[in-house]
Amino acid sequence: MQSTGLQLRSTVKKEGTLELSLTSVPIPEPKPDEVVVRVEGSPINPSDLGLMFGAGDMSTAKVSGALDDPIVVASIPPSAMKSMMGRVDQSLPVGNEGAGVVVHTGSADQARALMGKTVAILGGAMYAQFRTIKASQCLVLPQGTTPAEGASCFVNPLTALGMVETMRAEGHSALVHTAAASNLGQMLNRICIEDGVGLVNIVRKQEQVDALKGIGAKHTVNSSAPTFIDDLTEALVATGATLAFDAIGGGRLAGQILSCMEVAANRTAKEYSRYGSTTHKQVYIYGGLDGGPTELVRNFGMAWGLGGWLLTAFLQKIGPGAVQQLRERVAAEIKTTFASHYDKEVSLAEALRLEEIAIYGRKATGQKYLINPNKRLAG
Repeated sequence: MQSTGLQLRSTVKKEGTLELSLTSVPIPEPKPDEVVVRVEGSPINPSDLGLMFGAGDMSTAKVSGALDDPIVVASIPPSAMKSMMGRVDQSLPVGNEGAGVVVHTGSADQARALMGKTVAILGGAMYAQFRTIKASQCLVLPQGTTPAEGASCFVNPLTALGMVETMRAEGHSALVHTAAASNLGQMLNRICIEDGVGLVNIVRKQEQVDALKGIGAKHTVNSSAPTFIDDLTEALVATGATLAFDAIGGGRLAGQILSCMEVAANRTAKEYSRYGSTTHKQVYIYGGLDGGPTELVRNFGMAWGLGGWLLTAFLQKIGPGAVQQLRERVAAEIKTTFASHYDKEVSLAEALRLEEIAIYGRKATGQKYLINPNKRLAG
C-alpha cells in the first residue's frame, strides 16, 4: 500500500488571503483498533464550504499551478479577517463525511473484520485519498452499496432524523422546513411520510413545488408566490405545525413563519388574549443560505422562540446509544429514504477549478457535488 495520499487543504493567510491547495500527506499506519479507508466519495455540503472558503470572497479567486496540482487564492475583506484570526496560517483539512473501501487494518478483531468492506465515515478531513480512523467510527454499508451511494450517510440523514426527534422531544406534532427541495429536504419528506408526521415545505420556485409533490409531499408552499402568506397559514392550520427548521437564516422568512403560526393558532383559540396565543411557536435556524440579518416583525404574541440548532450538539445530547440507532436506520434505508443524488462527481483537482467553484459555491438546490478523491483527473 502507498505511504502518502493527496488531501485538500484550506489556509487563511495573515496577509488577508484564502489559499486552497492539494497537499501530499503521510497515510498513518493504523493502530490496533483503526482502519485505513480509500475514500471514493465525499459530498460538498454547505457546512463544508464554511471551512473550505472561510471568509474568502470567491468572486476574486484566481488559480495557478498545473491542472493536477492547482492552487486557488482569493482575497478576504479586511472587515472579515477578525473572524478568521483563530485559524490564520493553519493548513486545515476539509470534508466532514464520506465513504470508501477499507484497504488496511490494525490488528484488533473489530478492525480486521472490516477489511474490504464499504464503509461510511463522519470524521473530518474526508477530501483526501485515504483516511485512517477508528473502526468504531465506521458504518458498514449494506452489501451492494457503492461509496457514492453511502457518501452522504451522516450530515443530511442525521440532520433530518434529528429534526423529527427534536419535534417529538419538545412536544410538537408537525414540522415546517425551508429550502425544502434540497437533498436534505427530500429525505425529511420521505421520513415524515414513512413516520406519519405532518410536514410543511417552503420552497421558492414552482418547479420545486412540483418536484416535492412528485415524491408524495402533501403541503408545499412557494415563498415567491403572491399568495405565500395565505398558503403558509392554511398549511399550518392543516398540519398543526408549531416547530420550524430554517436553512435560510437571514431575511424575513423566520419571522413570517412565526407570524403565520400565530394566525393559525388563533383560528382555534377559545378566548382573546392581548398577549397573543398561548401556543408556543419555535423556529430553529440551522443554516445560513442568506448571510444577512434575521428580520422579525413582532406580531406573533409572546409564546415564541428563535434559536440555533446544530447536529453535533443534538447528537451529544441524545447519547451514543440513540445515535447508533439512528445510524443503523440510515444504513438500512440508504437506497430509499436516505438516497442522495449528485449533479456532478469531480476529482480533488477538478473541485478546485474556478468554473466548478462558481457552481457548487452557490449552494443552490439541484447543484450538489460529490468529490471522489481517487477519481482520475479528466482533461
